[in-house]
Amino acid sequence: MTRKKVSPRVFASAALLAILLAARPARSLPAGLDPLPPSIETLYDAGLYSRAAEALQDAVERNPTDASLYYWLGRCFYEIRDFSRAISSFERVVALAPDRSEYHDWLGRANGRKADEDSHSNMAGALSMARRTDHEFEAAVRLNPKNIDAQRDLIAFMASAPTNLGGGEERAREQIQSLSAEDPVEGELALADLCAVHKKFDQANEECQRVLGGVPDRIDAYFEVADYYRDREDAEHIEQAVEAAGKIAPPDRRLLYYRGVALVLEKRDAAVAEKDLRTYIDTVPDNSEVPAHSSAYEWLGKLYESEGQPDLAAQQFKAGLVLDPQNKSLRQALKRLQKR
Repeated sequence: MTRKKVSPRVFASAALLAILLAARPARSLPAGLDPLPPSIETLYDAGLYSRAAEALQDAVERNPTDASLYYWLGRCFYEIRDFSRAISSFERVVALAPDRSEYHDWLGRANGRKADEDSHSNMAGALSMARRTDHEFEAAVRLNPKNIDAQRDLIAFMASAPTNLGGGEERAREQIQSLSAEDPVEGELALADLCAVHKKFDQANEECQRVLGGVPDRIDAYFEVADYYRDREDAEHIEQAVEAAGKIAPPDRRLLYYRGVALVLEKRDAAVAEKDLRTYIDTVPDNSEVPAHSSAYEWLGKLYESEGQPDLAAQQFKAGLVLDPQNKSLRQALKRLQKR
């Protein structure tokens, strides 16, 4: 769940962990935001973000004061992991519409992802980006306390970042109380995240079970619980969350991903697991609002590895790294195979 008196290196690592956890998917179109032009929307929905960005750049030249166009341009750059250009686009959005909470939230996300990227070569720059991330999340919540995504992003940052960067467990818990007043289910999910970050897994599990027991009416809550149990490699509880999610929206193709993961963990029905994960990759455009294709490839690799097919497993891990070159888990999995 897709977040200390310390040395500078550990200090930075904690902050960057928080940034990654804070890069959560938005679940809806912000109120009052103009939709994409139909021709560009078709490209965006198909996952053709580079082509959508090119079309949006043309539209921006014709309408240089249209904040919505810059917002969508930033979203396109974010999806293709061009975080520098995403930041530039979102900064333009914030300049044009400084009172929009959603714009600050996405600028915070882009800064966070850029900070992670820079951490491999420019730690000072990464820490500066981390501070900007916190600043933008704070602004987003201040402008609209009812912006649940911004609340969750800020809490995820606070959960892991050291106090010097605006983090701290106490601050996170205070923010969770504020969130719970707006949305009790989101408050429970945020508390589960916080407990997991601090390795209080018994309490995190209690919060996840409380969410499931409350039978929320939105499918994303179940998928977030499934993410928690996926990270714990707990197939039984993944299935519990997926079964509940399936009752709300049986056609939702994200169910294929989670069912495939559960089967891989259980080491059963390998052909079904393979089909589910492949179908997910083939039919769901890869973007920040759904489980990453790189993760699906990783689980395919684990499936083949468990079946004694290291060459096929390596192909999946490499495919995942093409999509997400900084993915530590995939790099470790590939190294593990290479040592055999």
